[in-house]
Amino acid sequence: MAAEPKDMTDDIKETTSDTTSTEATAVAEKPAAKVSVGKLSASQLIRAFEEEQIAKQAKDHPEIYVGDTVRVGVRITEGNKERTQPYEGVVIAKRHGGLNETITVRRIFQGVGVERVFLIHSPQVASIKVERRGKVRRAKLFYLRDRVGKATRVKQRFDR
Repeated sequence: MAAEPKDMTDDIKETTSDTTSTEATAVAEKPAAKVSVGKLSASQLIRAFEEEQIAKQAKDHPEIYVGDTVRVGVRITEGNKERTQPYEGVVIAKRHGGLNETITVRRIFQGVGVERVFLIHSPQVASIKVERRGKVRRAKLFYLRDRVGKATRVKQRFDR
């Protein structure tokens, strides 16, 4: 009986030596990383990744402000065909920043207010064009929801 435990420990040693040799070959097969990470914090890593993604997209979106009237080209796939449908309205809110930046666009369609939230850097957004610059004094224009008719107009701004 004393001989059996020695054999088991020998088996365990053999298996551990086998796994370390396979791990060593697996590590050697991995390609080298493009950017040396060094000692970056998690937030710095995320920020660097987001900047890289924004640079890759290279979309030349104009500077969008709250109160602007914009025309957003939305990609729509119908079957195997793809087309771009414009959605025009007033930007009533901007949220987040960087890669996650969103705008809320409000328009009146057949007498009913319709709002859509667009992720600016999304592949579904084909283009964004500023039609008019708006002169507003607030960061969020949610008060436009309560207004109807001509009261929903925003003054035009000419200095931007």
